Amino acid sequence: MNGGFYMKTYKTSEVAKLIGIHPNTVRLYEEAGLIPKPKRQNNGYRIFTDLHIEQFRLARLAFQMEVLQNGLRKKAVQIVKTSASCDFSRALVLAEEYLAQIRKEHANAEEAVEIVTEILAGGSQEHTHPMKRREVSRYLGISMDALRNWEMNGLLTVKRRQNGYRIYTSQDIQRLKIIRSLRCANYSLESILRLLGHLSKNPGIDIKEVLDTPNKDDEIIAVCDKLITSLLTAENNALEMIYRLKRMKKQFS
Repeated sequence: MNGGFYMKTYKTSEVAKLIGIHPNTVRLYEEAGLIPKPKRQNNGYRIFTDLHIEQFRLARLAFQMEVLQNGLRKKAVQIVKTSASCDFSRALVLAEEYLAQIRKEHANAEEAVEIVTEILAGGSQEHTHPMKRREVSRYLGISMDALRNWEMNGLLTVKRRQNGYRIYTSQDIQRLKIIRSLRCANYSLESILRLLGHLSKNPGIDIKEVLDTPNKDDEIIAVCDKLITSLLTAENNALEMIYRLKRMKKQFS
């Protein structure tokens, strides 16, 4: 299945050096079904071809950005495994679906920023009477568990009455609307906490920039801590994957 072209062969160590991975990783990719199963020489050594090299490059590109939300990671794995089975036509269909979903996630992330801007501008400002947690849960459509989780993670500090019951004010409701909008778009708790901290000091900040810029002293930075940048990178990678799959289909079918 090489279109009549001669394909160079490679040893495991040569593949590892060419791709920039450990030789053991080459075997792990094979065991996971992320590359076509290589043939073996009489002595048992694996024989890799240009097809394997291109497949490794596709896989590395697919897994470069760890975007996990809404099944995107599973979709990337499915694309790579389908390509590894040399069903390039099906892999291309999956890659186009993957790209469309990434673009939708990006649009959601951008829309959430607009919603937060409107909330802060007073477009969604509502003067409500003080509410208990259960009332807030029903009013905003937020689960009790989510409310507890957000409070535990420092996104919200709620005052209590003398009897110990939490009381949510109009300001708390506004803050919860901001958190809800951003969480629905898959922004991380860390990035939301960062934004809320900046807003308390300067309400006129660039919301999008703050959400997408982790603090320099953060020890661990996840993809959702810089969501828009991560989705843009994932989109570019998806476009490159489609280009590579088209080329592989032409060369190896």
